Amino acid sequence: MLPFKHGSKLEFTNLMTRAMLMQIKENKHDIDIILPVPLASRRLFHRGYNQAAVLAKPIARKLRIKIDYDSVRRQHRPDMGHKNARARAKNIRGVFLVKNTSQISGKNILLVDDVYTTGATFNELARVLQKSGAKWVGGITFCRVVRAI
Repeated sequence: MLPFKHGSKLEFTNLMTRAMLMQIKENKHDIDIILPVPLASRRLFHRGYNQAAVLAKPIARKLRIKIDYDSVRRQHRPDMGHKNARARAKNIRGVFLVKNTSQISGKNILLVDDVYTTGATFNELARVLQKSGAKWVGGITFCRVVRAI
């Protein structure tokens, strides 16, 4: 996962999106828009790509669903890599801004990201989208971080 996210190893995209598509098809929910979790422009500039958008594009193409790159903006905040759940939730609060509510209102939206750690990012983005009138917000990731016992 780290080579994909931080090392530009995009050759894993096909494998990752196939697994994600199997899960999406299994859950059969009507989806109007696929929205990759946005990166702050500073992080996007540094990394060179948004890993969520890299995954969302083939998913949207295969499902023939519109992908929305522009309706939500993300402000820069410090990296959450080693924060606990409470610190992540606090760090992400207020970071997303819906720029185009007409694209969001009344829609069923599937969020796409690469990793689910504590759910803070999905929860905050879903909260903001629902506040902007989204009918339903779901999410899919390729992997989930689990704490070692």
